[in-house]
Amino acid sequence: MDVLLTALRAVAEPTRLRLLALAARGAFCVMDFTEILGQSQPRLSRHLKLLCDAGLLARVREGANVWFGLPSDAGLIRDVLARLPEDDPVLSADRRGAARVLAERARIASESFRRKGADWDEMRALDLPAAAVEAAVLRLLPGPRLGRMLDIGTGTGRMLELLAPRISAGLGVDASRAMLALARARLAKDTLAHCAVRQADMYRLPLSGGYDLVLLQMVLHYAEDPDAALAEAARVLAPGGQLVVVDLAEHGRDDLTDRLAHRWPGFTDAAMQAAFDRVGLRLAAPLSVPGPLEVRLWSGVMPAPGSDAYRTEHAHEPVSEDA
Repeated sequence: MDVLLTALRAVAEPTRLRLLALAARGAFCVMDFTEILGQSQPRLSRHLKLLCDAGLLARVREGANVWFGLPSDAGLIRDVLARLPEDDPVLSADRRGAARVLAERARIASESFRRKGADWDEMRALDLPAAAVEAAVLRLLPGPRLGRMLDIGTGTGRMLELLAPRISAGLGVDASRAMLALARARLAKDTLAHCAVRQADMYRLPLSGGYDLVLLQMVLHYAEDPDAALAEAARVLAPGGQLVVVDLAEHGRDDLTDRLAHRWPGFTDAAMQAAFDRVGLRLAAPLSVPGPLEVRLWSGVMPAPGSDAYRTEHAHEPVSEDA
């Protein structure tokens, strides 16, 4: 009975319950937990020690890292976790953070990343026709001037470099410090002084908006919640601004889920149409780039207030009491 009571007391604390819910998704090190939960390493180390002492977490050392996961006899913990509400906002945010960390781990572990450094990008890692995709992006974007650009999941900053001659200012955001270091090295040129990068979570962009072009290239198939990522991208669009999604068409390559931690096996046009509808964007005809895996380019424009599209989109909204 004492063992059971010790375990139950260890579980009965919010941070420790969050740690156990994450450990049920895979093994993480302390730095992973600090990044996902946004708490200090000493604080989390104390919680992890208590959980390990209670037999609720298994601790495995590999070289300089220590990994934490559920033990083989985790029946009690799984019973407790099964009672957690699936839609709890804190746990949902933790799941998104865990998916991001796992995707980044797979990306950095790839031989292509280690070998090519700043020249790495996922399209080349998948043997996709990167030059053809870039050419399609350039064809998709109208006019010689694109205004202010936001590149979500910028990676090594290649899209900022590509579109720099046509934008007035460019900002790339990425959750990965390793990627941002490569992007800053790429952008360290006088001709790219109007482009910058910063660390940010694509689900909670620390930006007020006003971007004329928002781009998500090879990002959504990593997203735990693509709808939430698209909603945040649409939020920062200026009226009349354009959102462009470059990603894989739906495919049957299950191996990519394990090798590169893809969360989704690409997307159909119907799924993307519905996703754009939900954030109030009119989806244009998509472009296709064939290859070992088909790449699709989906684009939509944020209706400007006063336009026919805007009035149609907001026709059923209630009138404010202050109007």
